[in-house]
Amino acid sequence: MLKLGEYQVLNILRETEPGLYLGNSEQDEVLLPHRYKPETFEIGDEVNAFVYLDYDERPVATTLTPYLTLNTFGYLHCADVNEYGAFMDWGVQKQLFVPFKEQARPMKVGNWYIVYLYLDEQTQRLVGSSKTNKYLSNENLAIDKFEEVDILVTHLTEKGANAIVNGKHHGLIYEADIFEDIRTGDRMKAYVKKIRNDNKIDLVLQHPGYRSIEPNANYVLDELKAAGGFLPLHDKSDPETIKNELGLSKKSFKKAIGSLYKDKQILIKEDGIELLASD
Repeated sequence: MLKLGEYQVLNILRETEPGLYLGNSEQDEVLLPHRYKPETFEIGDEVNAFVYLDYDERPVATTLTPYLTLNTFGYLHCADVNEYGAFMDWGVQKQLFVPFKEQARPMKVGNWYIVYLYLDEQTQRLVGSSKTNKYLSNENLAIDKFEEVDILVTHLTEKGANAIVNGKHHGLIYEADIFEDIRTGDRMKAYVKKIRNDNKIDLVLQHPGYRSIEPNANYVLDELKAAGGFLPLHDKSDPETIKNELGLSKKSFKKAIGSLYKDKQILIKEDGIELLASD
């Protein structure tokens, strides 16, 4: 049986006017349109294809890379909204439908949303949902303290960055543990700092088994040395000036110089930062 919303290895059965027909060991067939066929091929070759439904609700294969697959989350751009719901760009030709009942809040054209891809059992169609919480649970955690995990940042709050952990759980990177610019939709590696009694997951971006060093501190230190030991930038400098001079946000810059100051490597003055002589 062909699996909608998933990659599968299929064999080339024959070439026709609309494209290549691919098949599996169960005698299921699906069309791979000519625009996606390999430059060179022979009948019987294997093709790793993604299968979804075309505009006529027929299974079709593609070698394009979708932004999410069945039962996973992605950060998608809303391309259109009509009386039935929203339509998202998800990396393949036909847009992904998100009905109004599956929208956490009304979607607007041009905005980006965290979306979960599922197969509707009644219609057997691939559908998106921005009501992501119902697809996550911290009841039975499949992770341990200090473990490396994959995260998708879902939204930022005053507490920090909320994230989906390994596509299954809720997690949070506290503001005090964020030493770089991160945004909604970012995918990255993280580490489990702590699992609380209520199964809430605290995350960090640096391995908790080592001393966390502010990642931009060394960069600022190098820039200081290159400038002869002084930079006319400080914690009250204009954000645009900091960005133009160092390519850092003011938040990242302040954390970097704060780290250097605590390590007694710099002096923060009214007109800038000064490198202290090492012992």
